[in-house]
Amino acid sequence: MTVRQPADPNAARNDSLDPIEFTRQLCEIESTTYDEGAAGDFLAGFLAGRGWTVEKTEVAQPNENAGGGPRWNVYAGAAGETPDLVFSTHIDTVPPYIPFSEDAEFIYGRGVCDAKGILAAQVAAAEALRSEGFRIGLLFVSGEERDSAGAKAANEAPKGSRFLINGEPTDNRLAVASKGALRAAFKSTGKMAHSAYPELGESAVHKLVLALGKVLALPLPAL
Repeated sequence: MTVRQPADPNAARNDSLDPIEFTRQLCEIESTTYDEGAAGDFLAGFLAGRGWTVEKTEVAQPNENAGGGPRWNVYAGAAGETPDLVFSTHIDTVPPYIPFSEDAEFIYGRGVCDAKGILAAQVAAAEALRSEGFRIGLLFVSGEERDSAGAKAANEAPKGSRFLINGEPTDNRLAVASKGALRAAFKSTGKMAHSAYPELGESAVHKLVLALGKVLALPLPAL
């Protein structure tokens, strides 16, 4: 882990951030999954320059990309402070890389929607809230588009917060949810019998089918 302190830890930048220009800067750096290093370096330097205390945590490359360059999670906040709210999204994009461009109405490029434009908007919102005295953190992870390696690494050393806003494209709608997974392994035993005399046997498969039916009927949480 590397920690980068701002030049003056007690002084945040007063000039407002232009999220469109920041999106352009981010999108001009290729950061397809497993190649997020340069974007992470830029992001860490940018945030430190705006008065955030920044931590870079290395995210391991998978076996199939062994020997690839370094890549990072980037966390920004105030030194020694547990934030009330953390904004979080991911640095990486799906391939192929598409350079940034714009016209009179729209901006284009890999990451404009998912999720560098979101990242830029989150930084702008975080700085506005920080200027009003709120305790804010920023967490940007690598590897979301493939195996969530950055999220797993972040969970190993959580900073803690009361609330977390995760940035993903939602057609500008606020989604309130807690995403997760529950995995279970079912094992069934039976008794073999000749197909001519199935009544002498006991089907393990039939038991699993009945169990699956009960799982599908469980009243799970939903919005």
